[in-house]
Amino acid sequence: MLTLHYSSVMEETPVIPRVRLRTQGLEMGELKKLVEEGKVKYIGLSEASPDTIRRAHAVHPISVVQMEWSLWARDIEPEIVPLCRELGIGIVPYSPIGRGFFGGRGVTEQVSSESNLKGHPRFSAENLQKNKHLYLKMEELAKKHQCSTTQLALAWVLHRGDDVVPIPGTTKIKNLESNIDSLKVELTEDDLKEINNQIREEHVAGGRSYTSFAHANWNYADTPKK
Repeated sequence: MLTLHYSSVMEETPVIPRVRLRTQGLEMGELKKLVEEGKVKYIGLSEASPDTIRRAHAVHPISVVQMEWSLWARDIEPEIVPLCRELGIGIVPYSPIGRGFFGGRGVTEQVSSESNLKGHPRFSAENLQKNKHLYLKMEELAKKHQCSTTQLALAWVLHRGDDVVPIPGTTKIKNLESNIDSLKVELTEDDLKEINNQIREEHVAGGRSYTSFAHANWNYADTPKK
């Protein structure tokens, strides 16, 4: 058991406008105080809009931003990624394997009735059938690079930059070891261009978030200005 007297990273959970973060200035001030007291080393945000990131960073430097980022979830690339790099903020992509879509052919055939994915727009029976062609393209690309589709999906995220640290979820040691092996997959600029051309977000059917949590997306998460 680790005996620590501080938390390495205190991360603000997804920003929900008009609810919790009307008091964001106060919350950031309190988090800053925790850093100054030595109880927290770094502050992070999750699913935060560009404006929220800027204003939070002005109160105290933000160290990391956790956002969904994968081959089929790339809406942070036009503005949030450049902003994070401008401010020196690391990016922690969650669901880097597309919520398991690129993890194996099984999920593209049928989603288990017990899976939480049953409520995700991209995994509805209709949209899953439409999205299946993306997985088949990924399979061909993975064969070319002599790796699994999971490893290629992770390698693509890892090649986004040295400031990018994806956090794929797993419950099995063998999958963890396989994920680690994605570090061995080397992709050239031409390889990345080919993957980007084959797997395009605009060809994905369904929104990237669960319908009941769509309001927590960064797109809708601008906190009110004073």
